[in-house]
Amino acid sequence: MSEWYVAKNGQSMGPFTLDQMKQKLVSGEFSGDDPVFRAGMAGWAPARTVGELAGFISAAHPPVPPPPSGMGRSDEIDYVIEGHEMQYVEIELDPGESAVSEAGAMLYMTEQVKMETIFGDGRASAKSGLMDKLVGAGKRLLIGESLFMTVFTHSGSAGKQHVAFGAPYPGKVIPMDLKQKGGQIICQKDAFLCAAKGVSIEIAFQKKIGTALFGGEGFIMQKLIGDGLAFLHAGGFVFERQLQAGELLRVDTGCLVALQPSVSYDVEFVGSVKTALFGGEGFFYATLRGPGHVWLQTLPFSRLAGRIWSAAPQGGGRDKGEGSLMPGFNNLGKLLGGS
Repeated sequence: MSEWYVAKNGQSMGPFTLDQMKQKLVSGEFSGDDPVFRAGMAGWAPARTVGELAGFISAAHPPVPPPPSGMGRSDEIDYVIEGHEMQYVEIELDPGESAVSEAGAMLYMTEQVKMETIFGDGRASAKSGLMDKLVGAGKRLLIGESLFMTVFTHSGSAGKQHVAFGAPYPGKVIPMDLKQKGGQIICQKDAFLCAAKGVSIEIAFQKKIGTALFGGEGFIMQKLIGDGLAFLHAGGFVFERQLQAGELLRVDTGCLVALQPSVSYDVEFVGSVKTALFGGEGFFYATLRGPGHVWLQTLPFSRLAGRIWSAAPQGGGRDKGEGSLMPGFNNLGKLLGGS
């Protein structure tokens, strides 16, 4: 008998039998738009698109109508990712298309690309009211980001234009097609690089006290919502894991880049004070329970920064004169140079 799982309110629920699923859909506890999964399916899909369940959708939950023109529809952009250790993404824009990014991420742009700073996250249309823009900006403020974002628009009437965004430190750029990921991805708040205009950058509250206090991201992570392309950046090598229903994975809290909302995320104590103090891995690790995809990085920026700081004189390290046959001359040079 197949076991069914439902993703609802950012949590994976289940397993349920087929009869239980039908009952919950008829009662309206689950809606036709809730993603469901069972063994044998290629991935998560809305309940109303699954033949075994489609006939049991409650009339109290009709299909969600498409958003109005200009709201929630992301621009369809093309892209190419270049580089190895220090990557960048080049986005190709047709006339009228736009991409959004955090301030300072732009690498270059061609002649007919117009750059504009906007209030909020770029999802609201030009016709949106002040309140919509204030809400978008307020959400960004809560995740520790600037109130403003930068929009890059092809302002010409023909041809292709390009804008590129560079990674802030060694690692990989990860393309995310939100339409294929169920319309939503949860990520670390400093992982976002750029996206097609129309993608919403919102907040994802952590509900558990342990996660909020010790998860490395405070009470809030970032949530990307929409139907377009978004690009994340992560340190070192990045790899994706598909967790099966109920499968548990423990990772360093800083190594978690992103996850689907169907994956349950929590933080646990490593098990003993001795291990926590002398094991070198910290007091807590993240526990991820499937089903769903997770993305992990081998070199979190905090780990890279810590290694650099510990090797620097301000952090207790010593200048060993690397690259010089006579290290003493390095110190003499510093004295003469005033540093």
